[in-house]
Amino acid sequence: MKIFEEDATSTQISRPPAQADYLLDRLFRGLATACAWFLLIVVGLLLGVIGVKAVPAISEYHLGFLTGTTWDVNKQTFGILPEIWGTLYSSILALIIGGFFGVTMAIFLTQDFLPARLALVFRTIVELLAAIPSVVYGFWGIFVVIPAIRPIADWLNAEFGWIPFFGTTLSGPGMLPAALVLAIMILPTVAAVSQDAIRQVPHRIKEAAFGLGATRWEAILRVILPTASTGIFGALVLGFGRALGETMALAMLVGNSNQLSLSLFSPGNTLAALLALNFPEAGEHEVPVLMYAALVLLLITLAVNMVGTAIMTLTSSQMRTDK
Repeated sequence: MKIFEEDATSTQISRPPAQADYLLDRLFRGLATACAWFLLIVVGLLLGVIGVKAVPAISEYHLGFLTGTTWDVNKQTFGILPEIWGTLYSSILALIIGGFFGVTMAIFLTQDFLPARLALVFRTIVELLAAIPSVVYGFWGIFVVIPAIRPIADWLNAEFGWIPFFGTTLSGPGMLPAALVLAIMILPTVAAVSQDAIRQVPHRIKEAAFGLGATRWEAILRVILPTASTGIFGALVLGFGRALGETMALAMLVGNSNQLSLSLFSPGNTLAALLALNFPEAGEHEVPVLMYAALVLLLITLAVNMVGTAIMTLTSSQMRTDK
């Protein structure tokens, strides 16, 4: 009887939506649609403005600009293949390292491995990493990361130098320190979005796995992670996009060397670092070339996000079909 009395006196009574609710829904739908179109217009303007300014360089250097390996302002010879390689190589390395630790951290912070207060402390620390300026990461990489990994790099080069990944010595800035710092920079993005994806998994699915006799790790690895895989993949795509566009830290750590190398210890260069270091002093002939490089970087970033979105959509559709 008490339950029915509480229901009868409760202020949260279900009622059909009023006319004002319909108006608010339409207003919100219209506002969301306008924001989506505004974003498309902004992206279109970015491509248009950069593309127009890059037209002189595109008509002069054509696709050879993408396969050239020389950047010589005095000889007016420009090629960005080492920068494209450095951008993708450093971002993939950072994604492997940062993705692994980001997803692992998301598991530990959401699956009750830690007391609630301690988990909150770790979560706050990870989120604070996103607030550190890029240039601070660069200094930290120079004065902490490089001296810390140099003995290990020297040993790997001495013992396993016949492997292309350890083929050179670490003389200072290089691909590995840049990738390590970049991995830490994308860690908050990967960890935060992965936590949200794992939290969206219904609790009854986990309980059902335990009911069928699964251990804790079997439930995590075979039930929770596959169910949250679409969201986790989205986190990795966001992290990869973040890594592709990082500028200052990589400009300070990657070495700014125009060479192609598989070695983790050799210096390299990235498109973002190339733009940041050369644009302030660029002459009249060099600006269109840098705009051409910026257009390539923008297209790579858009392509990565579009492919990632397509894979997530395909995976979601496949999962709904399997259900």
